[in-house]
Amino acid sequence: MARAVKNGKNRQAETRRAAQMMKRIMIHFRSQIDEKLRPQGVTTAQLQVMKVIRDEPGASGAQLARACYMTPQSAQALLKSLEHGGWITRAKDPENERILIARLTPSGMELLETAERLARVIETRLWQGVPDSGVEVLNKTLMRCLANLDG
Repeated sequence: MARAVKNGKNRQAETRRAAQMMKRIMIHFRSQIDEKLRPQGVTTAQLQVMKVIRDEPGASGAQLARACYMTPQSAQALLKSLEHGGWITRAKDPENERILIARLTPSGMELLETAERLARVIETRLWQGVPDSGVEVLNKTLMRCLANLDG
């Protein structure tokens, strides 16, 4: 019985440590990306919205917010700043005039492509020395954890 308690406490400590490391990795990754993007005058949140605009053409503001895991209010503020910066244009949806559809401008597409190249450099450094099999196991583990939280 004492061994089971010890193993349970050890598992709890190790799972907490894993969660803390995931958070540290995300914080470091995002701060390094933000540092590289600062000269372009854009944030990672703005780029996330731009990526969804490119990948899901015709998405409404509410759909963009859901895809980016943010509130509709936050998405609207980002869309306004992207429009002001000349990286997107917005026009009324021909089928529903209450919906504004965002599209990337040529400068927005260029910015997004530059940012993705910068991100790939940082991602490559992140995964140095980790074999493909390790990434595969990690992905399966994280998908299981996410499914556990989604209930």
